[in-house]
Amino acid sequence: MSELLVVGGGIMGLWAALCAARRGMAVRLVDQQRIGAGASGGLLGALMPHMPDRWNAKKQFQFDALVSLEDEIAQLEAETGLSPGYRRTGRLMPLAKPHLRDIALQHAQDADRHWRAGDRQFYWHVRDEGPEGWPGVEAKAHGLVFDTLAARVSPRKMLTVLRAALLQSPNVEINEGCGVRAIDPAHGRADLGDGSRITFGQCIIAAGVGSFPLIDALSGPMKATSGTAVKGQAALLKAEVDPALPVIFTDGVYIIAHDDGHVAIGSTSENSFADPSATDEQLDDLIRRAALLAPGLREAKVVERWAGLRPKSAGREPMVGRHPDHPNILVLTGGFKVSFGIAHRLARFAVDEIAGVPSIDMPSSFVCRDHIEALREKHL
Repeated sequence: MSELLVVGGGIMGLWAALCAARRGMAVRLVDQQRIGAGASGGLLGALMPHMPDRWNAKKQFQFDALVSLEDEIAQLEAETGLSPGYRRTGRLMPLAKPHLRDIALQHAQDADRHWRAGDRQFYWHVRDEGPEGWPGVEAKAHGLVFDTLAARVSPRKMLTVLRAALLQSPNVEINEGCGVRAIDPAHGRADLGDGSRITFGQCIIAAGVGSFPLIDALSGPMKATSGTAVKGQAALLKAEVDPALPVIFTDGVYIIAHDDGHVAIGSTSENSFADPSATDEQLDDLIRRAALLAPGLREAKVVERWAGLRPKSAGREPMVGRHPDHPNILVLTGGFKVSFGIAHRLARFAVDEIAGVPSIDMPSSFVCRDHIEALREKHL
């Protein structure tokens, strides 16, 4: 019998499997398709903090995660000899209107207070200029913000590194091409799509958008599903751009220079769509807007167009921790746009619960039990 079954091979499931393996647990990870086939196999990899104002437990959790990820990645690089394309580049945000500068200056003071980790201080600078052409002159007519906390990673390389680390462990088994269609917590077993059945001691549901039907089936009457799928589109451009340049973010447009001579452009957020894997004119518009922001991209060749579904839990916050009705079932999903920056700490929390050795404070709005209870109250 497998001690721990991890359902899903995206960023959440891989971190959960690795945390468990490091604790000496026997782990079986299964994915319906292949590692990174869902939203985690996208193009962007932006690791961006929340605004530093109106500080709360959620923002503190994300801040701690973004800071600690640097050391986690250094450990993975040392273990595997592979790079996930991580760099703390910072982030540039053009100020579109004059009054936004006054707001940004206030946020600079907020960052001075809240963006501290031991002897490290991260900043929210308000500047008149940035790197030449990044963004273009028109975009920074009223100045820009440069935050020193944001970073980026190559999503696919990150998954490759995590998988490599898992394969070094003798107590980890990875099965691709056969997902879980039903879970029976009372008997500790899961039915797979090929008709086979496996048993488990504990199970972590980390299957992205595929998590929600499994969670709903375990949760009884609720007014709404535990989460939904939001489609995103992105593109990869071949461009001679300095990979040390900060991420550009404004009005829903992300521009991210990676180490391999590519620039990622994203992303749409579509609640209604006909084809989850198709790209269309919405991505064309995104590429056009990115070229206006960064003129150096105007002649860049598009080498990949990507679309996929991101998991957004009810209430938008991630869902993590034990299911309130089933002590051998844990949930780890719903990160939406911030999964890559916080997955390692969410996974640590879930594995800590299994081990009975808590080490991380979790915002109550993230806890699975509270999500389920809120959905049941709506039903009543």
